[in-house]
Amino acid sequence: MKNVLSIQSHVVFGHAGNSAAVFPMRRLGVNVWPLNTVQFSNHTQYGHWTGSAVDATQLQDIVEGIGAIGVLPRCDAVLSGYLGTPAHAEAIVEIVRAVKAVNPRAWYFCDPVMGTTTGYRAEPGIQTWLVEHMPEVADAMAPNHSELQRLAGRVIETVDEAVAACREVMRRGPRLMLVKHLLDRNSQADRFNMLVVTQHEAWVAQRPLYPFARQPVGVGDLTSAVFVARTLLGDSVRSAFEHTLAAVNGVVKATWDAGRYELELIAAQDEIARPSDWFDAWRVDQG
Repeated sequence: MKNVLSIQSHVVFGHAGNSAAVFPMRRLGVNVWPLNTVQFSNHTQYGHWTGSAVDATQLQDIVEGIGAIGVLPRCDAVLSGYLGTPAHAEAIVEIVRAVKAVNPRAWYFCDPVMGTTTGYRAEPGIQTWLVEHMPEVADAMAPNHSELQRLAGRVIETVDEAVAACREVMRRGPRLMLVKHLLDRNSQADRFNMLVVTQHEAWVAQRPLYPFARQPVGVGDLTSAVFVARTLLGDSVRSAFEHTLAAVNGVVKATWDAGRYELELIAAQDEIARPSDWFDAWRVDQG
């Protein structure tokens, strides 16, 4: 049994952060240790929420507690997402170091949640940490398009430019980059693009882009979670990538068909494990 320490936000209502990531990983057969950076009533795109951030020292204390009972070496991966304060980023770096000290094979998958140009934007201090420090620590990163632009420090308009940007970031540390949503000026408007890049391969795939009046929140968290789970279960980069795209499509399609705003994770849980539709990736670069 593989184990993931998932350090993300938690919402009581709806599906974002750990509330979008924990169940899919468990549904796929991966054990999850959820550690919440914030506890909110609902995600912030509603415009109103209650709750607060967890103190960063508490995050480290909890992981020390896991270590004290002797099970931290069983942690196969650390997945981080939404951070409430810059201190959370500092704490995660120390947590990753603690995990790797007792299990050098564990890997750190950083979902650098900075938001989009039109929606949520992380505070500048968090963005600074994610851009300037996390690539040196992470084994893999999963930015969306705007987050990749911030990591690379420039505008990206095509697949080739995105691959080049990923490889630049990888020179700072990560061995893999998963671009959860890629905007390609050459792509059809009704297509949703994803990209995965390693040192020696790069794959692109597409699924339908459903015309929601407002796009569901938590799709990126779901994407990272499925990819981490499938990778830990032994999939190749391409297989994990294709399963991720197909599983996310199944959940998003079910949400669209139901006329919902919150992701239909539970209703579409079989789509996470055994997607109905599959989308073949194509290789765009030989490395």
